[in-house]
Amino acid sequence: MPSYLVEVYVPKAEDARAAATRLRREGGSVRYVRMTFLPGDETCFHVLVADSQEAVAEACRRAGLGSPRIVPALE
Repeated sequence: MPSYLVEVYVPKAEDARAAATRLRREGGSVRYVRMTFLPGDETCFHVLVADSQEAVAEACRRAGLGSPRIVPALE
């Protein structure tokens, strides 16, 4: 499955992880991998693995991350 990088300005790692877990329990394909926070930039990067960018966007919506930047990533 492809990886996606989600860029937001507020570190809500637990919210994003919980949303991905709920989607997975409902049969979705989203898996939360990790978060990197850059405190000097107030930027947070979440890495998720999913079948589609739309699935990642749904996890972000459920986590209350607003409209984050979501881009495919190579690991």
